[in-house]
Amino acid sequence: MFIGHFGVGFGAKKYAPVISLGYLFIAAQFLDLIWPTLLLLNIEHVVISPGITKLTPLDFTDYPLSHSLLMVTVWGLILGIVSFLFLKKFRYSLVIFVCVISHWFLDLIVHRPDLPLLPAEDSMKTGFGLWNYPYLSVIIEGLIFFTGVFIYYKATKPVNRTGKYLLVFLISFLVLIQIANIFGPPPPSVNAIAWAGQLQWLFVIIAFIVDRNRISA
Repeated sequence: MFIGHFGVGFGAKKYAPVISLGYLFIAAQFLDLIWPTLLLLNIEHVVISPGITKLTPLDFTDYPLSHSLLMVTVWGLILGIVSFLFLKKFRYSLVIFVCVISHWFLDLIVHRPDLPLLPAEDSMKTGFGLWNYPYLSVIIEGLIFFTGVFIYYKATKPVNRTGKYLLVFLISFLVLIQIANIFGPPPPSVNAIAWAGQLQWLFVIIAFIVDRNRISA
């Protein structure tokens, strides 16, 4: 799942209005923000295997630190505690925690059984495999994304043109990347996947700028 995670970040703004959309994106997409670096460091691994699912050619063979349920919970607790230290409000910490762990449960819907429960080689792995049903997968992810966007749009209002039009650009940019992921050719190498994954930080930066130019409605 890709834009569905960003949809969670958008939607979370309603429940944590003092937290920038950029931070909410980091929380909701945290697992996939650290995963490319773990690939580059050869700590986690993926294999390009066209046909492994109907929608994605990636075989996630080893990603216990970023995507095991136990470690996802740990990451969520860490980010939640950090947010509490700065904001001193449990509600906002809970929002950050939920954003982080939501990533695993959204992935659970679409992944084949490759998501480990524990960061161990012999851990049980799970996944409902919706990527083998492309139309349904795209519809569900699109609904999650655009619901989140709608919630964010209703919860905030622009204070200038940047807040208005950069939001449109960000939404369009994410949708275009999603389309490219679906219809584009398989990536040429694992390194290409890892470096392309680092570009997700660009969405985070844009989100910070967008949110700085919008206020609560």
